[in-house]
Amino acid sequence: MTTHAPAMRRLILGAIAAGALAALPATPSGAQSQTVNVYNWNDYIDPDVLARFQRETGITVRYDVFESLETLEAKLLAGRSGYDIVVPTNEPSFSRLIAAGALQPLDRARIKNWSNLDATLMQRLVASDQGNRHGAIYLWGTIGLGINAARIREVAPDAPLDSWELLFKPEHASRIARCGIVMMDSQIDVLPTVLRYLGIDPNSTAEADLRRVEQTLMAIRPHIRTFSTGGAIELLATGQACLAFAYSGDAIQAADRAQEAGQGVEVKYVAPKEGAQLWFDVLAVPRDAPNRDNAHRLIDFLLQPDVMAAITNHVHYPNAVPASKPMIEPDILADRNVYPAEEDFARFFTVTAVPQAVERARSRLWARFKAGR
Repeated sequence: MTTHAPAMRRLILGAIAAGALAALPATPSGAQSQTVNVYNWNDYIDPDVLARFQRETGITVRYDVFESLETLEAKLLAGRSGYDIVVPTNEPSFSRLIAAGALQPLDRARIKNWSNLDATLMQRLVASDQGNRHGAIYLWGTIGLGINAARIREVAPDAPLDSWELLFKPEHASRIARCGIVMMDSQIDVLPTVLRYLGIDPNSTAEADLRRVEQTLMAIRPHIRTFSTGGAIELLATGQACLAFAYSGDAIQAADRAQEAGQGVEVKYVAPKEGAQLWFDVLAVPRDAPNRDNAHRLIDFLLQPDVMAAITNHVHYPNAVPASKPMIEPDILADRNVYPAEEDFARFFTVTAVPQAVERARSRLWARFKAGR
């Protein structure tokens, strides 16, 4: 996030999001309105970019946000969501939505800036989307820990700040609980990481492996203050929490907000040494999007190098448009937590969709974990 009037930008984004899709009038069948309805993660766009698109095209952006992949999938699989662009994560949601027929192939002839995409990163996406037919990478990153090292050192001076043990070992979590632990509210993201921490394939479907995951999580359940995804940003930034299971960019945004506030709170992001999940968030169009043409116009607009640079500068997530790099703030580009070095990728892992029966078992496990029983 840039430091130029951040509070005002957040207010602008709130105003955009307030144009809730539920309040939109229905568009007559076969007709397209001068709007484009977007469903994206919270704190994941530069509002100035949306304002520019509206000025240049005359198309109004109606913007709504979600905090978990479970919420996104439920809306799209139910059908008639009213959205024109959605931003699922490659695995398991993007691939699962493709398999369910919930997304339509993109018309690349209408996306002239498609050629700006990083071919290597797009090739990584092929495992989720054969032929890259249904989506373009928007932003990407890893999942790790947002930490307030000074506060943690006060309560757990011997806890390792570079390891998942900081969270998953009860002897550390019990002490760190005094300054606040936030758990991401998404089993899709959390459970594969616990498997990796335990030395198990993150895509394991074995019941015995899930039992070990549940035992690990239940052992730290009494020490978790709250479950939140996007809310971790403010909780870390304001010092209400000192440890959060978080997306890389969220933790880095929290660090920026803490610095802006000038209250002595210091936050940093850690991709733990045991491994961090690598993910891609993808611009995609629902099968029943009411404004398909406008969706393609917005995707094409977003893939411009200066536009993607502005988004990365604002939210501190890397993008997939290499030509944007000269316009990205130097401190962001140099930060390996944002743009990992090539050798860092050896520690990263990706996940795949699991069978429905396993997904249901994981969901039941997660419900028990959240309920603490």
